This record gives sequence, structure tokens and C-alpha cells, in this order.
Amino acid sequence: MTPILIHAVSGDTLAGKLDALGPVAAGWASVQGYKAAAGTVLVVPGAGATPAAVLFGVPEDGAGDLMTGSALSGLPAGDYAFAPGFPGEEQAALAFGLGAYRFTRYRSGDQKEQPRLHLEDEAMLTRVRRIVTAVAFVRDLVNTPSNDMGPAELETAATGLFASHGGTSRVVLGDDLLSQNFPMIHAVGRAADAARAPRLIDCTWGDETHPKITLVGKGVVFDTGGLDIKPSSSMLLMKKDMGGSANVLGLAHLIMDSGLPVRLRVLIPAVENAISGDAFRPGDVLPSRKGLTVEIGNTDAEGRLVLADALTLADEEAPDLLLDMATLTGAARVALGPDLPPFYTADEALAADIAEHAEKVADPLWRMPLWQPYMKYLDSKVADMNNVNQSGAGFAGSVTAALFLSRFVENAAAWAHFDIFAWTPIERPGKPSGGEGQALRALFSLLSERYPVK
Repeated sequence: MTPILIHAVSGDTLAGKLDALGPVAAGWASVQGYKAAAGTVLVVPGAGATPAAVLFGVPEDGAGDLMTGSALSGLPAGDYAFAPGFPGEEQAALAFGLGAYRFTRYRSGDQKEQPRLHLEDEAMLTRVRRIVTAVAFVRDLVNTPSNDMGPAELETAATGLFASHGGTSRVVLGDDLLSQNFPMIHAVGRAADAARAPRLIDCTWGDETHPKITLVGKGVVFDTGGLDIKPSSSMLLMKKDMGGSANVLGLAHLIMDSGLPVRLRVLIPAVENAISGDAFRPGDVLPSRKGLTVEIGNTDAEGRLVLADALTLADEEAPDLLLDMATLTGAARVALGPDLPPFYTADEALAADIAEHAEKVADPLWRMPLWQPYMKYLDSKVADMNNVNQSGAGFAGSVTAALFLSRFVENAAAWAHFDIFAWTPIERPGKPSGGEGQALRALFSLLSERYPVK
């Protein structure tokens, strides 16, 4: 079937395009009151049930973007293609793919048929499909409820992904975490039953002689808050507390699928912060892989504990770039909302590159300070540090969490921490409500520039 063409129009070009399409199109546009506002779509009727054309409003400067292109994913079922000369074709195609996502695993009955977009440029199609596939993978992981996404299922997703790209994996499980010196991962996850035992997932891919890129993702598959239990309303979205691990896996897929010349390592401490007689307690002092002791001021600040052991392992081989992602603090959401994740780094060049690529690919990020004077908020009278702010005022929650993690990184050539939300609470263009990929497109753009495929 010949695809239906999508024509880009603006207020300046609408009349000319309608003249070219003929009186039926002009009359239909008049009846519908169509003015070609950016992001608006008009389906021009044709013979029978098949549309004759689609008009898509773009800004007056002709540029397409993610915020508008996703409207195309709402077209009637059928085959579509961009008309020759369509501006911002790749960005609009990406928006179409991201906006078309649906999580249907638990939906019974027939699903609505969706429109299909054809791209003639094979290289463009490969790039767009790669990103859409990675983001859909992230969304699927985050959207899956915790009864079907425990530590074992997260392990299967990670090891399966790496196996599909020729990578390798090892897993440190249960009490082996103690014998192999991951005491904080074990402490956080030990209250869960044996079928959901804590584990460290360690996956690698690529040539050992290439630059070492290590990604660490928080894999708390459900967070009750532990003995400092969350209220029910705060638990409702805790299936997404493994969103950091989902996003590093999405980024790993992009890296491996594109064949970037790097040695990639992904570390995921996968645990459930459950409640039982074996749960770690407020006031406990935990040893860490680093050798630092940590007093537990709040069991609901467990993500930084499991990340600390994983970051220490990552740091031991002094990677060229160490990145971690975590749904770490509510304070980050209070400061910047759900759509603008903060990131922290002491590396000025890396910070500038992250900001540049975040803007370039419309994957927003905002740098926040590793403000060293706030490190005193983590002081403990009985241990090397506390896991939460002890000032009594609850200030700077995201900053102090990042400062806590910074204590476990010293050898990496560069490190950045991303305090992501991994969720879209209200549907927006290109972002259906539910699990979300954040930072992975910006970071993939950065890594592709730093380590281009020859």
C-alpha cells in the first residue's frame, strides 16, 4: 500500500498547500477551522475510508520537535510517510515512536491497531528505532508491577540484554554478598523472602582495551520504607524505585546496539526494602565495602546505601567515566518537578557536555551543586557518617544524598550522579503517563560524540 503523505504546513504555507491538494482539502480545512498551529494535525478525507493526506502544523521557522511531532502517533490506523522536504523529519519520527508507546501486558481483549510510519532513509530508521526500542524497554521495566518485577526478574532482564549483544554477566546472590564484601546491599535486602533475595548484577560488554564506561543503577524493586515505613500514598508508585536500573539498561542497549568503541560495565544492586524481623533498623551502624561505617538515620534512605557498595566496586577499577542513575530523593522532585532531573558532578567539562547534549536532543537535565559545606549535615556521633541529613531541618535532601554518594567515588576519572524520577505523572507529548526514560538520550548523544564509531 502506498503510504499516506504527511505535509508540514504553517500559517504562511497553508493556503499554498491547500491549493496544491485541491478544493476538497481546502473546503475540509475551512469547515474544521484548521489554522496550521504548531503540533496540530488535520486528516484530509479521500475516497472511501482512506485519508488523502495529512497536514501537520509546524512553527513558522519550519522546525519540528519532540513536543509537537508526537501528535502524529494519534493518526488513524494506516501507513504514513513524510512528504519530501519535511522539516525536522528525524525528530518528528522519534516523537511519533515515543508517543505511540502503550503498556499492554495486563490488558485483555483486542488492542487498537496503531498507525505505521515509513522512513525511506535506512540510517535514520535505524537511529530512530534504536532509541524508541531503548525507551520502550525502560518503560516496560518500570511499568511492570513489583510482583512480576522482583530482583530475579530484574536480573533476567539485565543478563538477557547483555547476552543478546554478546556481553557477559555475573551475579552475587544472597549471603554471598557478605562473603564478597557488599554488606550494605545485603543489609537493605535481607528482610525480603528467599525468592526475592538481594543481589548484585554485574554485566560487561566490549573490548577491554577501550575506554571504560561504567553505569550504576539503583535497583530497589519495591520500597516500603523499611521500619521507617512509608504511608500508603507514598508506596503507590514504589514499583518505579528501580527506575535508575531500568534507565542504565536502556542506555546500555543504545551503547551496545550502536557498537560504540567502549568497554561497558553495568552494576545493579537489586533489592526489595521489605519489613520483617530481619530488617535493618534506625540507629544501626552498617559497614560498607569502602570501609566507611554508616549510621542509619532513616531506613527509607536505602537507595544510597546499595548504590554506595556498587559505586565502590565500580570505582576500584578507575573507569574513565562513571555514571549512576537513581530515583533517589523526593527533594529533587520538590525542587525541579518530575520532568527536569538534576545531575551532580565536580567535572566542569562533563557538566558542560551533559547540558549541551540534553538541550540538543530535548532530554532536559539541570546541574545542581555538590555543595561541600553541606557535608557536615551527614556527620554522625557514632560512625563515619549518617545516611541522612542530621541538621534537623531536612534541608537540601537531593544535595546531601549526592554528597553521600560522592564519599564512595575517588578513583574514577569523571563521575556524575542523576537523581531521576523515571515517571510521567500526567501524559504529555511524546510521554504517555507511566514509566519514563530520563537522561539516557542525552547521555547516549554525549557518548556517541566522545566515542564515535569509526
